[in-house]
Amino acid sequence: MSGTDPGFAVYLHWPFCAAKCPYCDFNSHVRHQPVDQARFAEAFATEIAMTADRTGRRDVASIFLGGGTPSLMEPATVGKVLDAVARHWNVAPNAEITMEANPSSVEAERFRGYRAAGVNRVSLGVQALDDRELKFLGRLHNVEEAYRAIEIARATFPRLSFDLIYARPGQTPEAWAAELRQALSRAADHLSLYQLTVEEGTPFANLYAAGKLKVPDPDAAADLYAVTQEICDAAGMPAYEVSNHARPGAECRHNLVYWRYGEYAGIGPGAHGRLRLHDGRHATSTERLPEAWLARVEARGEGLIVDDILSQEEEGDEMLLMGLRLAEGIDVARYQALSGRALDPAQVADLVAHGMVERTLAGHVRATRAGFFVLDAVVADLAA
Repeated sequence: MSGTDPGFAVYLHWPFCAAKCPYCDFNSHVRHQPVDQARFAEAFATEIAMTADRTGRRDVASIFLGGGTPSLMEPATVGKVLDAVARHWNVAPNAEITMEANPSSVEAERFRGYRAAGVNRVSLGVQALDDRELKFLGRLHNVEEAYRAIEIARATFPRLSFDLIYARPGQTPEAWAAELRQALSRAADHLSLYQLTVEEGTPFANLYAAGKLKVPDPDAAADLYAVTQEICDAAGMPAYEVSNHARPGAECRHNLVYWRYGEYAGIGPGAHGRLRLHDGRHATSTERLPEAWLARVEARGEGLIVDDILSQEEEGDEMLLMGLRLAEGIDVARYQALSGRALDPAQVADLVAHGMVERTLAGHVRATRAGFFVLDAVVADLAA
């Protein structure tokens, strides 16, 4: 898989969680009665089959089980869904198969079951290494449980990543540096480090609007971002994407398909996809409510509610939005082929002069470290 051929991926969305975190705007749902996993697994298999009918028998480079909390799935459920992917597409022998997991739902026996089902990479939602901060973030685990989950994951899977959220209220660069160094001492080869953002429609948004939640201002957040880059660079885990750090060769191959503007099938409630079909590139999304998605799939064979063909201009804008998040930037020739237009040389030259982007020997345009601080503005300038 390369920048010119990002590959084909499959995203599987398990929408259920034990509790809804106050910062989360993902399509996740709490159910107080047991979920009929066998029925949902069958619906996943049905939607996979229908999607494969549209795409043909593609070679799958990566599979990602996201959510929600996929680690609430029984290993047998995971096995059934992954088997369905393999029946309808060609899963490469070395395909990356990632599952998101929460430390509170980690059990060694379940993890061995997921590994036996085919999962070879796990992404743990640790989020903080401080018990008080974990409580503030609405997490159900404590630091001791997080460390135990990391140990079990490292012993079970070939590859491991975990997430942390920074730029939390009152967090100083010194405190974040200490927490990050602690994380790096436990990390395998990949870390996802996200700045806390207040998303519309979440409990945190309500608190923020009421003046009861204060997050670092842009300058303070920029200082925390700078500390993040400095410490991760020194540890040999530089940022290959705005919020993701890895040792060379350990980048998340699935997310690279997104950022390199590849194709991916979105399966499950509220899943999004991008598929190149005979009549163009389709932007797809499915019914968000799990029970409504289930009924729709059982009645129609798929849960699609959006299936739009993108214009060349829309493809170009999406490629810019995704690709400029990467340290490698975007392939200018591929951008021109997709969008039907070249980047404005004067606009690129102006951004280069201001130190926001740079050209590479590989024929890419990429954001500089300074450009990452104002990435939305850089994207808007290039798309204009």
